Amino acid sequence: MAEFVDQVVGGMLNFAFYYPLFMAYLWMVGAIYYYYHWERGSGPGAAHPPTLKEYPPVSIIVPCFNEGENVRETIAQLTRQEYPDFEIIAVNDGSPDDTGAILDELCEEYPQLRVIHLAENEGKAVALKMGTLVSSHEFLVCIDGDALLDEHAVTWMMQHFVSGPRVAAVTGNPRIRTRSTLLGKIQVGEFSAIIGMIKRAQRIYGRVFTVSGVVAGFRKSALHDVGYWSTDMVTEDIDISWKLQLRHWDIRFESHALCWILMPETLRGLWKQRVRWSQGGTEVLIKYLPRLPHWRMRRMWPVYLEYFTSVFWAYVMLCVFSLWIVGQLFELPPPLSIPTLLPGWNGVVLGVTCLLQFAVSLAIDSRYEKGIVKIYYWMVWYPIVFWVLSVATTVVAVPKAFFKKKGKRATWVSPDRGVR
Repeated sequence: MAEFVDQVVGGMLNFAFYYPLFMAYLWMVGAIYYYYHWERGSGPGAAHPPTLKEYPPVSIIVPCFNEGENVRETIAQLTRQEYPDFEIIAVNDGSPDDTGAILDELCEEYPQLRVIHLAENEGKAVALKMGTLVSSHEFLVCIDGDALLDEHAVTWMMQHFVSGPRVAAVTGNPRIRTRSTLLGKIQVGEFSAIIGMIKRAQRIYGRVFTVSGVVAGFRKSALHDVGYWSTDMVTEDIDISWKLQLRHWDIRFESHALCWILMPETLRGLWKQRVRWSQGGTEVLIKYLPRLPHWRMRRMWPVYLEYFTSVFWAYVMLCVFSLWIVGQLFELPPPLSIPTLLPGWNGVVLGVTCLLQFAVSLAIDSRYEKGIVKIYYWMVWYPIVFWVLSVATTVVAVPKAFFKKKGKRATWVSPDRGVR
């Protein structure tokens, strides 16, 4: 029995070490391949968009809830789009602040803008669907009410729709605006080395876990085919990504479609955001598991396995932490003893790999942000802060997803938008 326990604990420790090591190199290889295959020859940054064979009209949808401080800037930036034909539809989702009044004022200033007012907070999924149903065009670009869309982002997204009839969605490249604190600076590197790198690598797999909820383009007929966004999912962006891909529509990542976003810069705000993300991912794992065993769904298997394994890793880390804490209070049998959490040779290897991952990603993204490599010096804190946060939020979010009341509508609240 002692030998079996020793093997189990040893296996846990090996998995806790080798899983993030393997995934880091997998993401790096995928991102480098993506860069050389699609990005390197596309000109410097996003300032030189492609010339399209046609320019179909586009509807830009902006769901808003309590965006009184940000929506003027967001709408003004949208009107600067370097695209020949577009409309803007802002959906005020029952905001109790002055968002609705500001949007009505902006209608007088910008003829491209239309505003829809919902009487109550119905949730982002409903707001997006309402904007889609009243939109005039087949192609949509959806952004949050506090985001700033790059002037050429629509053109970069539309090249995929124009050239690919099975392309249902294009996820853009969010860039962090709030970077005045340590948490803000770390998230700049995270969105580059983790989120951007993963999307590049997943594009090589052929399937993407999720479009970015803050900036994504859609084909309206594809949305109609899958029944639009689900109103009972905590993260509507993850759910719509899976609905589309399980119907064999294609989703692509466009690194040149930049969108400048606000992110939490307090631990409380960051905790709420990451719990929601993790809960939404787990809800998708539960909801679509019965459909995955079919051979026709095989292209989704790597993405599903990747996320499921990350959840399993979080619980393995919880077990490791728990054994160490208990070992500080009581004398455990040698097979269960975790003498220290301080990094040994394996911690050094993981740390060096993490820094290499950030170096590769920031080098790739330096074409979009001049001076972003300066963020590299703050990334030493990422494993300490965000790996622990990832484990904790996953452990908390999984039960929330399992015991969530079915059919309950997911409404939104105003998030922490950082310090600017």
